[in-house]
Amino acid sequence: MDVGVIGTGMMGRNHVRIYSELKPVQSLFVYDVHQDQARIVAEQNNAEVAGSIQELLKNVDAVSLCVPTPLHYQSAQEIITTGMNTLIEKPICLTSAEGHELIKNIPKGTIVGVGHIERFNPIVKEISRIIANPLYVELKRHNPTSSRITASSVVEDLMIHDIDIILHSLFQDPLDVFSRGTRDVAMALCQCGNTPVYLSASRKASKKIRMIHIEQEDITIEGDFMTQEVYIYRKPGLYSVENERYVQENIVEKVQVTKKEPLRDELLSFLDSVRTGKDFPVTPEQAVMNLEVCEHIVRGLSHGN
Repeated sequence: MDVGVIGTGMMGRNHVRIYSELKPVQSLFVYDVHQDQARIVAEQNNAEVAGSIQELLKNVDAVSLCVPTPLHYQSAQEIITTGMNTLIEKPICLTSAEGHELIKNIPKGTIVGVGHIERFNPIVKEISRIIANPLYVELKRHNPTSSRITASSVVEDLMIHDIDIILHSLFQDPLDVFSRGTRDVAMALCQCGNTPVYLSASRKASKKIRMIHIEQEDITIEGDFMTQEVYIYRKPGLYSVENERYVQENIVEKVQVTKKEPLRDELLSFLDSVRTGKDFPVTPEQAVMNLEVCEHIVRGLSHGN
């Protein structure tokens, strides 16, 4: 099928690169208000440059929308109301209110998905198979300071990935949330059923961290989203004291994970949804729910609640 990418910033460039490598894609079109940038990206990936959004829409069957978050609602509205199948980069809109309004205007039969890329990280599926009756869950998503411009706080920018995983991959229970922090460093303590879940995110770290830690009665599970590795620690029941130091032996298992590029799987899934008419795994309704939790957390940062 013929595919278009609107917006050639960091994520837009990645979408163009991967689409250009996918067999289901016949022709690839690119549009950006910065036409010089669009031409460079198009030349690098054997794509064609469209002079306007309207011109691009006339030539494609599906679109990735990768514009800055404040423009999501207006741009998505313009595209979706034409009946164009659309994948919107996360978050779905700047606010959940915009997201709810956008959902009202999706024509019947039009595929609309939201690009929460970590849902397609292979460790998420593996961990969801292993997890049972967790006693404690912790997710960390810390970044060094970046020159990337964002209108969002660290919650909508980074923590939202882990909120999506908690809400739609590991738990189905509603969250009770307590939060503290700033626009750049934030923590949230959630309650999913009987399980406490601790989320932290930072744009001020000196080390990039993407990890999940789960404690159960007999095992501890640790996963790294970047290396796509999962380890299970089991207690064999051997304890001792050596030189006044407590020692516990563990059996460590490395889970077999087939490593993949999550964005590649996400885009293939989107094209498959367009081809078959099946819902994209991350629905607009789920994406709005993620944003509502983000807004609750951000209110806690602002007002100390």
